[in-house]
Amino acid sequence: MLAKFIYFSVLGWKVKGTKNIENINRAVIIAAPHTSWHDFYIGALFRSAIKLKANFIAKKSLFNPFTGWFFKFMGGWPVIRKNNEKQVQSIANMFIGKKHFILAISPEGTRQKVQKWKTGFYYIAKLADVPIVMITLDYKNKENKISKPFFPTDDIDSDFDYLQSYFKGVEGKIPKYS
Repeated sequence: MLAKFIYFSVLGWKVKGTKNIENINRAVIIAAPHTSWHDFYIGALFRSAIKLKANFIAKKSLFNPFTGWFFKFMGGWPVIRKNNEKQVQSIANMFIGKKHFILAISPEGTRQKVQKWKTGFYYIAKLADVPIVMITLDYKNKENKISKPFFPTDDIDSDFDYLQSYFKGVEGKIPKYS
């Protein structure tokens, strides 16, 4: 497969951690740190290399008449980025009635450096009753590390401490945004 060759041989990336992600049928994946547009093609190659069928959400402006077809083909769903509780419920509803649905989200919600992650992914996982799987975008070590599935509890502060600790020391494409 071409993607596998490019990901492993040409670019020299590795996959570490839970190798049986293909056995997970429903989950919210958080991939971080999201610091560059390069994350998209690294993620797409990674997804193809390990045969992971996953969708993603992205800002609606990417789904214009020129590029929209491509992002939809790649599994993208457009969203209008506003603080709106109905959007979280709407995204969680995507899981209803589906035996297999994996949704990848950037917990930062942007490519810039953030002090605090967005909480939407967390509430989507809780509402859909699916686990969160963490995947690193570690450019320094050229690896995507996959966590075991984590089911959110009712203690968001403790859960966020745990989730964020998984990404400690991980360096994105643009280190100052990591």
